[in-house]
Amino acid sequence: MSTPPPQGPSQAGLIESVLSRRTTNGPFLNQPVSRADQHLLMRLAQAAPSHFNSQPWRFVLIEDRRVIGQVAEIAGQSMTELIEAGVFFERYRRYFRFSEAEMDEKRDGIYIDHLPGPLRPFTRQVFSDAGLKLMRQLGVPKRLGEDNRKLVAGSPLLLAALLDRSEYRVGELSGFYSAFGLGAAMVNVWNAVGTLGLGIQFVSTPMEIPRHWQAVRELLKVPDDLELMAVYRIGHLPPEGARPSIDWSSRHRKRLSQYVFRETCDTPEPDTADSAPADPVR
Repeated sequence: MSTPPPQGPSQAGLIESVLSRRTTNGPFLNQPVSRADQHLLMRLAQAAPSHFNSQPWRFVLIEDRRVIGQVAEIAGQSMTELIEAGVFFERYRRYFRFSEAEMDEKRDGIYIDHLPGPLRPFTRQVFSDAGLKLMRQLGVPKRLGEDNRKLVAGSPLLLAALLDRSEYRVGELSGFYSAFGLGAAMVNVWNAVGTLGLGIQFVSTPMEIPRHWQAVRELLKVPDDLELMAVYRIGHLPPEGARPSIDWSSRHRKRLSQYVFRETCDTPEPDTADSAPADPVR
């Protein structure tokens, strides 16, 4: 019989690191991420499981200010276009919450809890033609685009995650295994950055518009045998400061009975006192 692992401080630290994981919405300090920390994050990514130990992931570490600035321009322009056309709100409307009560009931999505004064009375009309017209009149698309550009431009490190196309074959089981493996690798990174005093966030808007995503591929000189899957910004976290003019909270997590079943999908797992979500994470 194998001996169970010790319940020591290292295990408690790992659990606390996972439960305290957050995504960074705000700016980073003007401070480089050390090569030692970069390589540690890469070793943690490498430790993730993969199908037949295929290790299909590839990564690009980007510190060149010129390249970061160009990615930032693409990210900002993408955000402006998405908001201006109403695509962003239409595509993701199912995730928007407009009250604490709604957020507490559903326990998923994002609660838009920080808006400029003129927009606050119109939160529930954000998906309507009138709401979109008002946002354009108030310059919201350009403001959000510029905010996004600044966040990326001020990041000391970008991390591009790619997959080897000889493993990542869309429509085949290998495609699932490869995406699953890259997800596991990035979860290792995401759970570790906080212990290094770092933060991380998707640079997601270029992915929404194919021509902008292709521009990022070209900037990074991605060869035909690799698939660019995601780009992240990483940097040192400043002390808690002022929130962006338009911001949201996504700290709630579902109750056990909302996502776990017992034996079959017919029977939700009952909630218990020790299974209730603790302090929500971002």
